[in-house]
Amino acid sequence: MSVFSGLSRPLKAAGVALIGVAVVAAVIGGVTVLNTGGDQNAGPSTSGEPTAPGGSSSAPSSSSAPSSPASSSPASSVPASSSAASSAPASSQAGQPGGQPGQQPGQPGQAGPDQQASNKWVTLRVYNNSLIKHLAEQAAADFRGSGWNVAEVGNYSQGVIPTTTAYFRPGTDEEAAAKQLAKEFGFQAQPRFEGIQNSSPGVIVIITKDYQPGHKGS
Repeated sequence: MSVFSGLSRPLKAAGVALIGVAVVAAVIGGVTVLNTGGDQNAGPSTSGEPTAPGGSSSAPSSSSAPSSPASSSPASSVPASSSAASSAPASSQAGQPGGQPGQQPGQPGQAGPDQQASNKWVTLRVYNNSLIKHLAEQAAADFRGSGWNVAEVGNYSQGVIPTTTAYFRPGTDEEAAAKQLAKEFGFQAQPRFEGIQNSSPGVIVIITKDYQPGHKGS
């Protein structure tokens, strides 16, 4: 005998509908349980990925965060580049002593105009060592005409000097002055010899017969 026997037709229909709803609910519940179980089974494999040596999980990428200082290395390298730039002037300054092709006045090996002018203030003492009369006076006039400071004119008779020479005391202003005078008038310059070593200060110019009055060298 059916459970619906004795019930009216509307009640039977309602009962069938309730049974159908219960069946559907049971099916949905079973499917939900199965899906939940599948997710729980997949969980351990996900949590285990960080320990895998070659895993491609996001955990290693998150561990790369400490490497962010490497991205700041370009900034830290800026001082190095700036220090290299600051050393450039040192390297450039190391090459500058050579100077421009045209040497400026006062550079080593070349007396500037100021130095040449100051040399001419050094005292000159002009002596005749030849048989030509007034040759020392003529030489002194040439020197004065070129701006030199001639303080004394006379004769030197303590020996024979082979050629016209300007004598100086090494290490004094006389040296530069004697060399400049000798170059200007075309004779030689040498340190003082023993016979005039203790003579009065100044460049001693001993004129011989080879001196040409009015002649200038370079």
